[in-house]
Amino acid sequence: QVQLVESGGGVVQAGASLRLDCETSGLAFSSYAISWFRQAPGKEREFVVGTGRNGRTYLADSVKGRFNIFRDSAQNTVYLQMNNLKFEDTAVYYCAARGLIFTTKAADYDYWGQGTQVTVSS
Repeated sequence: QVQLVESGGGVVQAGASLRLDCETSGLAFSSYAISWFRQAPGKEREFVVGTGRNGRTYLADSVKGRFNIFRDSAQNTVYLQMNNLKFEDTAVYYCAARGLIFTTKAADYDYWGQGTQVTVSS
C-alpha cells in the first residue's frame, strides 16, 4: 500500500532553518508528483512546494527565496528545506502524492501523510 511519512517538524525561532522529510513507499516514486501543503488553524490547506513527474520544482510565492524541494530517488524521499522561517510559516505540514501531473490543488492529491507540526516563535 502507498504510505507517506513526514518527519522533521519542531519548534524554532524566527530566522532558523528546518528540513522536513517525506519518506514514500508502495508507489513508483519517479511516476508521481509529490508536494508539500500546510494548514494553520482556521485556514484553508495551502500549497507550499512541489515536484512534478518531470523533475521540475514549484514554489508558492510566499516561500520563494526561502524554501526549496528536492527528490532523492535512491531513498524514495522528498525533502523540504525551509530557511529564514517566519512566524507566519507556523502550520501543520503535509506531504501528498498523485500519479498524474503536478497541481497545486490539495483535492487533486490521492495520498497523504499524517502531517508534522512546525511552530515558529516570533
